[in-house]
Amino acid sequence: MQKKLNVVLITIDSLRADHLGCYGYRHSTSPNIDKLAAQGALAENLFCSAIPTHPSYTTLYTGQHAIRHKIVAHAGKNVLAREAPFLSEFFLHEGYTTCAADNLMRNRLWFGRGYEYYIDSSLKRPLIVNVTCEDLHARVVPWLRNHAGEPFFLFLHYWDTHYPFTPPPSYRHLFYEGDNPTDPDNHSLDKWWDFPFGMIARDTWLRTPEGPVTDPAYLTALYDQEILYLDDHLPELLGALDDLGLSENTLVVLVADHGESLTEHNIFCEHHGLYDCVLHIPFIARLPGRIPPGTRLPQMLRMQDVAPTVLEAAGLPIPKEMDGKSFWRLLTGEARDGGASRVVSLESSWQCKWSLRTDRYKLILSRIQDFYGNPMRELYDLEADPQEERNLAEEEKALAREMEEELEGWIADRLKALGESQDPVVAHGPSLLEGNWDGA
Repeated sequence: MQKKLNVVLITIDSLRADHLGCYGYRHSTSPNIDKLAAQGALAENLFCSAIPTHPSYTTLYTGQHAIRHKIVAHAGKNVLAREAPFLSEFFLHEGYTTCAADNLMRNRLWFGRGYEYYIDSSLKRPLIVNVTCEDLHARVVPWLRNHAGEPFFLFLHYWDTHYPFTPPPSYRHLFYEGDNPTDPDNHSLDKWWDFPFGMIARDTWLRTPEGPVTDPAYLTALYDQEILYLDDHLPELLGALDDLGLSENTLVVLVADHGESLTEHNIFCEHHGLYDCVLHIPFIARLPGRIPPGTRLPQMLRMQDVAPTVLEAAGLPIPKEMDGKSFWRLLTGEARDGGASRVVSLESSWQCKWSLRTDRYKLILSRIQDFYGNPMRELYDLEADPQEERNLAEEEKALAREMEEELEGWIADRLKALGESQDPVVAHGPSLLEGNWDGA
């Protein structure tokens, strides 16, 4: 009888792809993640279909677009239907020992579905986002040792790269290339202080003896320091797999729930706005003997494709209720064609928006006035303008209209198939403007 494949699903909250060395970042923030990518495969273009945390993780687990599973907002009003597919449950029903090192179940019970063991390292912390990688490993590595003889599905949720960025003091000198992070004559962050998280940051984690941080470049440095801190400790987990003789029969997947807007589009240290700094996330997979080392996938992929991919890798059936398409054969090199031609994404937390992405263009439509005052309709040429700084909606009216019609048609078709009529981001409204933050 063939031995069951173990699965370790590493998720890193708020980790944007373009701040990792394996995705071309200029700073050495991620040598161990880069090593993991070199040992397996990296998806160059995997995008979220819903943000932030609760919608995206629900898509990761269900393999469904948010328009179908209905969790369209963080800390929102909707509850996941009991009949929705859930990745961990499939492994539990196949006889796996299942464990989550996470804390999302504290606020949304469905994140505990399918788990025999649930390790919440945040119970002794003031906020769920204060959990560190060291907190996680202190509990997970002993669990691994105790269950090494059983087939297991292990899910880990790292919070280090989530706001607030408070790396250990030994990292605080790294990556900052400015002269004075608290220069009182630098007013670049003044606009941020008018927003709730900005005011909190100014008076707490960005407060220094010399005054509050005023240089946006220092925010980016803090974020990069958090990545390196986590990366420095990743060998504690991966090394445990090696020491226990598990690495050869364990699929290791690393993915983020979303990225982070550090300073882009007047959005500071947050994960809203359907721009690539938030939607473009890393995906890395390693399985010795099956995934050729150094594989890079250029295809456009979506968060809902991850669950069916993991199921196929483990030899488990993919339920028809999942919208996503497995790209396992792309990872193994057995197929070369695949991926999505379009990615539709939504948000309904700080603001209510939809986006449609093709291989070259992205259209963003806002249903209400943007929280930060950005336009109601945005169109970007991602080849010529990968930072999405030049809105072409007025210059390229025909293209914008064509993409808008396609997006509205996609939404209408999905709603009709579900027996619904109202746009879910409109029906739900921006949940976080109501003060329901819960570690977004």
